[in-house]
Amino acid sequence: MTLSPKTRPRFVRAVAAVLTIPAAVAVLTGCGKSEPGTNADGKAVLRYQGSTGQVSAYELADDLGYFSKIALHWEGDTTSGPANIQAAATRQIEFGSAFNGAVVKLAAGGAPVTSVLSSYGADEQSFTGYFVRDDSSINSPRDLIGKKVGINTLGAHHEFITREWLHQQGLTDQEIKQVELIVVPPANTEDALRKGQIDVAALGAVFRESAVGRGGIHALYTDKDLFGQFDYGTYVFRKDYIAQHPEVVKDFVQGTARATRWLQVTPRDEVVARFASIINKRGRNENTDLLKFWRSPGLPVPGAVIAEKELQIWIDWLVRNGDVPAGKLTAKDLYTNKDNPYANGTYGPATGPTGEVVASK
Repeated sequence: MTLSPKTRPRFVRAVAAVLTIPAAVAVLTGCGKSEPGTNADGKAVLRYQGSTGQVSAYELADDLGYFSKIALHWEGDTTSGPANIQAAATRQIEFGSAFNGAVVKLAAGGAPVTSVLSSYGADEQSFTGYFVRDDSSINSPRDLIGKKVGINTLGAHHEFITREWLHQQGLTDQEIKQVELIVVPPANTEDALRKGQIDVAALGAVFRESAVGRGGIHALYTDKDLFGQFDYGTYVFRKDYIAQHPEVVKDFVQGTARATRWLQVTPRDEVVARFASIINKRGRNENTDLLKFWRSPGLPVPGAVIAEKELQIWIDWLVRNGDVPAGKLTAKDLYTNKDNPYANGTYGPATGPTGEVVASK
């Protein structure tokens, strides 16, 4: 159903983008690709979508030798969290990662998925900033009315943070709707800002660091300013896959949690060198230049343990805006930490690929 302009809530683009997921799930869940089974070594194959020029925690876990029951199979790259978890829900891949608000919307639409591990967030060194040129006339939230904000995808983190910031700064729903959100690939966002094709650029991680290093821009607001150090996204698996392959999911979670902890305690230069080695070995014709701008994993919680508030905050938010019926969802029904070795609150040392202890920073 298409909402009329008069009835669309202030998260109109977010809702429109994410509401396409349940419909796709209903059509495709029963007719997606079959599960790939095992490889020649008897390991379960987990298909996934990656990010060009970057290394995920699970790819690192694989390289560190933290998995014993699974083998990863790259299906291509993505820059969209909602599309990534839709692919997981529709059996195109086994797991995906997205902003928790998009995960909540997916679950509210009937998709049978469960979050098993935090996947990204904001810490002291890694976060998303929303940048303007130093010569820009944009100095306040109200200056964004009628302007263009470049984001990686609709219905996800960048959009929700922008709309929440504008709301907190006192703009009305009607005024917020006049801020135009433009989808730009992360690799092109800085260039679009400098050329005046957009007025504000959402830049995170290595893209933020490299852009700031070239000068001439400054942050108007950041996600860390709004919510502090926080885990914003999670990895999800389909519930039926978890039920049918509990040991496989457990292996994924424990290995990825350990790799996340490795990232949290290992000296930066060692991390960057490891990432470069992984990218070069996987042979995807990628550029490693952005690695020099890597600062931290962006996950403040040891071992990527999920906190209930990290999902509940978006449930409450979507309920307030009429996007999810009150009482339909509770955070505790959307996630599990049962396979995470760090979930008991005692954070052991990270270990290297042969079991050696990695010293904390």
